[in-house]
Amino acid sequence: MSDAKRPRANEPTARDVMNADVLTVGPEAPLTRVTELFLEEGIHGAPVVDETEAVIGVIATTDILRVVEEEHDAPRSDAVYFRDTLEYSGPDWSQGTEDFQDRLAQLTVADAMQTSIVAVDEGTPVPEIAKRMRADRIHRVLVTRRGRLVGIVTTLDLIGLLER
Repeated sequence: MSDAKRPRANEPTARDVMNADVLTVGPEAPLTRVTELFLEEGIHGAPVVDETEAVIGVIATTDILRVVEEEHDAPRSDAVYFRDTLEYSGPDWSQGTEDFQDRLAQLTVADAMQTSIVAVDEGTPVPEIAKRMRADRIHRVLVTRRGRLVGIVTTLDLIGLLER
């Protein structure tokens, strides 16, 4: 077992509460499609895997919002926007919306994903998972078996324990 404590008798582990049906996305997936996928599936994040199915990161709705905000606030270098610097001249908003939509369509998961991964072994006790999630201020932990993704534990999974 990894650095996690051994579970006490009858103490639930990651294996007991994890969702084994994990939706993953690739780094080249367009952010617009991932946003649609999150809405369709009712989820807020997913592991990012490469072509060998190795986990290389995590993407969450907060990451997408951050990148969209950065893109919206990014200065435009196109000569059309030179008029923004002229005295008594405001920005040319007639091109702004279309340009912004075009820039959004070019963003991929790789532009927004977090590469730091928080993972636990499937035998990790639930209190240890909760402590880790709270300490790292995250809402999902990947569950692995011998280094391979086998599930995910989210804050909603932990809340489900309280309902029982």
